[in-house]
Amino acid sequence: MEMRRLLVLTFVFFLLSGCASNQQRGDMKQASMVNTQLGISYMQQGNLNQAMDSLRKAVEQDGSNAQAHSSIAVLYERLEEYEDAERHYRRAVRLDDGNPSAHNNYGRFLCNRGEYAAAEQQFQRALRDPLYERRELPLANAGFCALRAGDHDKAREYLRRALDRSPSFAPALRRMAELQFESEEYLSARGYMQRYREVGDMDAQALWLAVRIERALGNRDEASSYGLRLRADYPDSEEAREYLRLVDR
Repeated sequence: MEMRRLLVLTFVFFLLSGCASNQQRGDMKQASMVNTQLGISYMQQGNLNQAMDSLRKAVEQDGSNAQAHSSIAVLYERLEEYEDAERHYRRAVRLDDGNPSAHNNYGRFLCNRGEYAAAEQQFQRALRDPLYERRELPLANAGFCALRAGDHDKAREYLRRALDRSPSFAPALRRMAELQFESEEYLSARGYMQRYREVGDMDAQALWLAVRIERALGNRDEASSYGLRLRADYPDSEEAREYLRLVDR
């Protein structure tokens, strides 16, 4: 009788231990998710030290948290610690092969490292998910990467698909304006630039591109208007100096 009671008590103890262990694992996973979101928020605010602290905790608390690995990889990339960045990118896509954001981020990283074919494979994996709401991101990134690889036709195809998905996606509009200008399709370049102007930041590079497009079309007044704004808003930029050299000829 005593032996049976001891066995029952032992069984109950193991059950309670298992419940406590499962609860602890659940708590750690939840803590990892919270720290991941904190890390992302800190990154967005530019507080990189706090972001690193939070994301390291997130990875330590749950090594299977793919979002934590992907986020800390982005941070390592920003800090130019590329070996650590690639290690965490690879870990993220292994843990969650169906995560389009992780594949998009890894593809962008590979493209920046000059691994264009491998990057395109990652963008294609991101596009496999028909429910991914931000498909314009891997499409545009694939376009930018094709452009860096020197394949302008493929770049146009990807960028047009990105704009079909999101007609006001500023990065794709700007890159298409550049591509069309370089191809001497000036009216098309102007159309993309006008659309970009409505949604994007007219920084020094964009203003300088607009100047050249309008001059190519013979619209000197429009070109001068963009040039005046370039000189006023970005007087110390290389683009402003290029403009002065252009008008002094």
